[in-house]
Amino acid sequence: MVDYKKVPLIIASTLIIAASAQMNFKLGPVPYTMQNFGVMLAGFLLGRQGFLAVLLYLALIALGLPFAAGGGGLGVLLGPTSGFLYGFVISAFLAGIFREIVWKKGDKKEVALLWLSTLLASIPIYLLGFAVFYKFALSNEKLLQWASKAAEYFGFHTSSIFMLLFFSTILIFLPQDFFVDHLLAVLVFKYVWEMLKERGVEIDRS
Repeated sequence: MVDYKKVPLIIASTLIIAASAQMNFKLGPVPYTMQNFGVMLAGFLLGRQGFLAVLLYLALIALGLPFAAGGGGLGVLLGPTSGFLYGFVISAFLAGIFREIVWKKGDKKEVALLWLSTLLASIPIYLLGFAVFYKFALSNEKLLQWASKAAEYFGFHTSSIFMLLFFSTILIFLPQDFFVDHLLAVLVFKYVWEMLKERGVEIDRS
């Protein structure tokens, strides 16, 4: 069941995800964004209910609000990058579970463990993102050309379409996601957790 005391935090997390989507630069059909930061932070703040913030985010996109990096509307949720958006739902849930398991005192060890856990929590984003984009790219020459140019830019050469798309939709994004977005989400969560603790407010572990 939804903890209705968390509704304001769910709304705030949704807005953070929407704002992080606007922090992007266009690399092509799959832009660099800060959305992984917002998704992981939602999970950390809300626990396993973090996925509710993502569901609200997707609902607002469906209603036409330009909250995604590519704008808004059903077209965004049915397009080649939609797999990443749906992966956010599962990843926020997993990030919440890991936070509930790992976080107790907020010491350096827990910070490191929570950060490392994002490697697992983010897997659904990459898998669904790749799977959907791969399906679209097989019948879309422009997407394949973009993937080829992106791979060449980073010095990656392959004759395999699978590896080409895997590299251009996952591998080139991993460094920023893990070393910037995920680390920042952990540090911001730690700051918020400490601030609330000083005020006698505890973020539950269940």
